[in-house]
Amino acid sequence: MSSAIATTRFSVLDRSRVREGRPPGEALRETVGFAREAEALGYHRFWVSEHHGVPGVAGSAPTVLAAAVAGATRAIRVGTGGVMLPNHRPLVVAEQFGVLESLFPGRIDMGLGRSVGFTTGVRRALGRDKGAAEDFAAQVEELLGWFSGTSTTGVHARPAEGLAVPPFVLAMGEGAGIAARAGLPMVIGDLRDRDRLRRGIDGYRARFRPSPWAAEPYVVVSGTVAVAENPEAARRILVPEAWSTAYARTRGTFPPLRPAEDIERLSMTHRERELYEAALTGHITGTEEQVADELETLLKETGADEVLVTTSTHDRGALLDSYRRLAGLVRRSRTAR
Repeated sequence: MSSAIATTRFSVLDRSRVREGRPPGEALRETVGFAREAEALGYHRFWVSEHHGVPGVAGSAPTVLAAAVAGATRAIRVGTGGVMLPNHRPLVVAEQFGVLESLFPGRIDMGLGRSVGFTTGVRRALGRDKGAAEDFAAQVEELLGWFSGTSTTGVHARPAEGLAVPPFVLAMGEGAGIAARAGLPMVIGDLRDRDRLRRGIDGYRARFRPSPWAAEPYVVVSGTVAVAENPEAARRILVPEAWSTAYARTRGTFPPLRPAEDIERLSMTHRERELYEAALTGHITGTEEQVADELETLLKETGADEVLVTTSTHDRGALLDSYRRLAGLVRRSRTAR
């Protein structure tokens, strides 16, 4: 087993994906149950995401869901991947994470993204426009100021002020540069374009400025990892998410996950088939041995400190089995050191 795998942290991001014919509440309850499983398997963190008005994603309030996850687990770190800061006032975000850290001390992470609502209607409902993302660096600075007590407004963020909640920047677009200049850990996910991934990481490390939050660069690479008894079974784990992606690209809305066997019987247009096949590529999939080799290559190429696994599928049993197999190969790698 790989020494790179042995020295790397592995974590989970769950998007609370809705399955066809089932209510969103079930997806949220499954996220909480999944977090217990991830903790038992030894994963380092369990993060939840923020999406608004998306039929296929139930996770719209990440700090609320993080509280439920933290309350249902005992030791695993819990956080957001992430709170989309342009959608919120930094003071309110600081207060929410201050409450979380106060309730679950030493376990809370603050993952921050710069995306705004996916559609014009969602952005209007949130009271934001596309330009809100341009202020992300200033929003991050303001948010961190509420924790450090450096705000010049005369207002104090209670109970956030004085607490140390680790911040992470989701490196979409300009995010890597913002993370570097602010001296914050970075989460980057672009496994399909390894050259672009390496350039983003190299640029982040080169421009990193030490801060009270991080003395040196810290890179989390995120992406889909599917592990099964054979390559075909691993590939089928990817099918529901790949079809949802193709559907969204052609119809403008991200749907609930459908069973793989239903999707494989679909008659797709040329454009749908093209997008679907593209969405199946660029991931880390296969048997334990194949995945271990691919992870070893990824870690050597990037020098990543951590891998954040973001796999989704309709078959919850296959999903949990994949995460169990991945955790097993990590354990074996560490034992073999």
